[in-house]
Amino acid sequence: MNVRSDDVEQLRTMIDAAERIVIFTGAGISTESGIPDFRSPGTGLWNKIKPIEFQDFVASDDVRQESWRRRFSGDRSMENAVPNNGHRAVAQLVKAGKATAVITQNVDNLHQDSGVEDRNIIELHGNAQYAKCLSCETRYELDDLEDQYKKRGRIDPCGQCNGIIKSATISFGQAMPVTAMERARAETSTCDLFIVIGSSLVVYPAAGFPEYAKQLGAGLAIVNREETPLDYLADVTVHEEIGPSLSYVVGIN
Repeated sequence: MNVRSDDVEQLRTMIDAAERIVIFTGAGISTESGIPDFRSPGTGLWNKIKPIEFQDFVASDDVRQESWRRRFSGDRSMENAVPNNGHRAVAQLVKAGKATAVITQNVDNLHQDSGVEDRNIIELHGNAQYAKCLSCETRYELDDLEDQYKKRGRIDPCGQCNGIIKSATISFGQAMPVTAMERARAETSTCDLFIVIGSSLVVYPAAGFPEYAKQLGAGLAIVNREETPLDYLADVTVHEEIGPSLSYVVGIN
């Protein structure tokens, strides 16, 4: 595939000229690592299985155990995935000091695995690689919980406070994390280039950050295989494969 299109060249020029980049990533950056997305018509995970609402998870032990059954018997592609060139390109921009923050809708931990430090990552939807108590926030490793589930057929309440243990992700109906949203807004307000990578930009309030950046005068680039509702706002749109395009832009072989 020839990634040296005019749009890709323009993106590289914008990155070279920028001093403070904020990167916003969605599921599309991780599909090239073999992780299916959640919303694509016909293929998204939520088309195959109805998601469990947060209020139902909290209200019913039976629902909680069903959630854990799905977790430990379902698709394991996220656990086995490794970063692709899209993640590595993002990590290179952060390490070079070009990008100050990676705001992500993903829960797969692949930005961390690619070398981006936790302090540079803002997870809007949490992280699926561990769990925590909803009351005291004690962290639980999934391997330990899976061992418990295999032995007992259930996950017991928190050993510290008897609270509810849940995967450290934001579920349907659960409030967005206040601190992460505030950090994302603060980073967006100070950038001179905002790059969207692999997000359909249909989930709000998260999808409002590109609009906010543009309102404040930052450049806006959107890299996504499909068109998005905010393409009309962008200074450049790249509708090509993410890994190859970003590899070329940042010089990864």
